[in-house]
Amino acid sequence: MSISATAKPIAQREQTTKIGTVGDFPTAASPRSYLTPDEVDKLMVAARARGRYGHRDATMILLAYRHGLRVSELVALRWDQIDLKLGRIHIHRLKGSESGPHPLSGVVIRALRRVQKEQPGRHVFMTERGAPMTASGFFKMLRRAAESIGMANVHPHLLRHACGYKLVNDGVDTRTIAAYLGHRNLQNTARYTAMSATRFNGLWRD
Repeated sequence: MSISATAKPIAQREQTTKIGTVGDFPTAASPRSYLTPDEVDKLMVAARARGRYGHRDATMILLAYRHGLRVSELVALRWDQIDLKLGRIHIHRLKGSESGPHPLSGVVIRALRRVQKEQPGRHVFMTERGAPMTASGFFKMLRRAAESIGMANVHPHLLRHACGYKLVNDGVDTRTIAAYLGHRNLQNTARYTAMSATRFNGLWRD
């Protein structure tokens, strides 16, 4: 089964050019602040190709991206937070952020059903020894997947930022994005608006 970060393909070069980055992937001397949807797709493909737990790893990347999860929130996910029949997940935010429910897309539901079948347990994402995945374990997996396709400076929090940038570039309003990411202060959401590819559209009409 193919897992996609976006419901429809987005041209990476167009996306990166609009937002202001140059080239396909930053070098070690050029730290990145977010990932494009196309880059997230590439990371999931790379993760899926690495080892017997590739589907679990790709699903972790997908959830972190689609729901703007911090790595600590991702590895702490339990099945009692998720209702696959209703298509809902309760996001338990950390660092003083606001928790709340999110809808699950069909792609995410199907991916989670397979994870549940292959690795049943209290926590959603488990190691081969039956223990919950750790933040360091996810970081190492993500870094190795990124390095395998020539991506530099990739770390888990970029997936949360990628969610914010994707939503603002899709035209979602700031307050909705803030609520979705659990931001109590709108200033935390303003970074995404400042980098929006569409914020100045229509200022000049020729």
